[in-house]
Amino acid sequence: MRSCSLLVAAIFALASYSLAGAAEPTFTVGAAVRDITPPAGLPMWGYAARHDMVATGAIDPLMASAVVIEANGAKLAIVATDLGRGPMPKSLAKIRAEAKRAGIEYVLISGSHTHHGPVIELTEKAGPKFKLAATYGEELTGKLIEAILEADGNRKPAKIGVGTEEVTLNRNRHWKKEPKPVDNGLRVVRFDDESGKPIVVLVNFAAHPVMTEAKDLRWSADFPGAMKAKIKSEMGIPALFLQGAAGDMSPNSPPGVSGPKAFGENLGDRVVKLAGTIKTAKPEDPAIVGKTEIFHFKPRVDLGNPLVIAAFSKAFFPELIAVMAEEFGKGVDAELNTVLINRKLAIVAGSGEFFCQHANRLRARSTFENVLFLGYCNGHHMYFPTIEAAVQRGYGAEPGVSLAEIGAGELMMDHALINLYTLEGTFAAERR
Repeated sequence: MRSCSLLVAAIFALASYSLAGAAEPTFTVGAAVRDITPPAGLPMWGYAARHDMVATGAIDPLMASAVVIEANGAKLAIVATDLGRGPMPKSLAKIRAEAKRAGIEYVLISGSHTHHGPVIELTEKAGPKFKLAATYGEELTGKLIEAILEADGNRKPAKIGVGTEEVTLNRNRHWKKEPKPVDNGLRVVRFDDESGKPIVVLVNFAAHPVMTEAKDLRWSADFPGAMKAKIKSEMGIPALFLQGAAGDMSPNSPPGVSGPKAFGENLGDRVVKLAGTIKTAKPEDPAIVGKTEIFHFKPRVDLGNPLVIAAFSKAFFPELIAVMAEEFGKGVDAELNTVLINRKLAIVAGSGEFFCQHANRLRARSTFENVLFLGYCNGHHMYFPTIEAAVQRGYGAEPGVSLAEIGAGELMMDHALINLYTLEGTFAAERR
């Protein structure tokens, strides 16, 4: 009888433990911000005509904003930077290693694509002329790690909500036929603490930050910086600007709005208004699952040809092209990240400048409630035009700046869609 009683007690205790564990799923979120403004003297990223001209100062600061999301033990770090591109491969590997030590399995680092940020590709191989740039690259890696770890340390129980609005604040700068495709979606993800107080917002929108004068040799976050400042002043929280499929998207200022500051504040006002309509809630089934894939594509130009290198070097500058030739000489190793949060919020991130129709078609083919597309994420492998855009040629679709073979973007989007349904469980049992 005593043995039977002990057995019953053990079963009851185990059942109670299981029920308690099932009844208390965790969903926590933390944020952090770092100033990553370089000193004067570094070459500027974004416009070939500048060649290796260096920045003379700053119009406004460049920032890195991080959020760490935890769901039942799985963690995702998203970092939005006021830079032209995602991190270089060695930097990204170091950041991922440090994040993994903190139990963060998934890392997405997205550049806003401002054309008034620094060149981060240069290392000590570039020689003493670019020593300052090489030093900055190393310091940047450390600051991004700090931001992620601080955000992880700031995590608290959270609620989540998503809002979407169609806006006419961008235009297609490439398409030659009417109607021109656009991605007008303004997508906002709001995280609150348990009391309903906002923690941070994610803003997903597609438009090139090229509103600051190209001849102005000063650092600037362009319109995303003004947008974030507006949100901070109105809501008292940090915002992450997550650039979308902006390869062919430029800003489209409404009447009476001119310049990056006014445009950014206008966009910020819309974000604040949209965020105010979002109802956040604790997820019923918190979960984060993801997949990272590397695609090897044939290059459309021969970077082993001295004449090609000479042409690129003249258009940009030799030290930068040397890095490009080393990275892309044998092909384009593009990265695709697919993440599913709480089985409802899908994030697809590509390491380059994807044209808007890639994101539009992905959403049209998906049945998920919300899909965020992040460009310029975890590296930068130049433009990914659609096949139709490549037919029309023009900047962004030409081999000189669109290095991956034609159809590369479509292939990656097919994989993204399959990955989402595999992560969801629809295709999980199928052999691939």
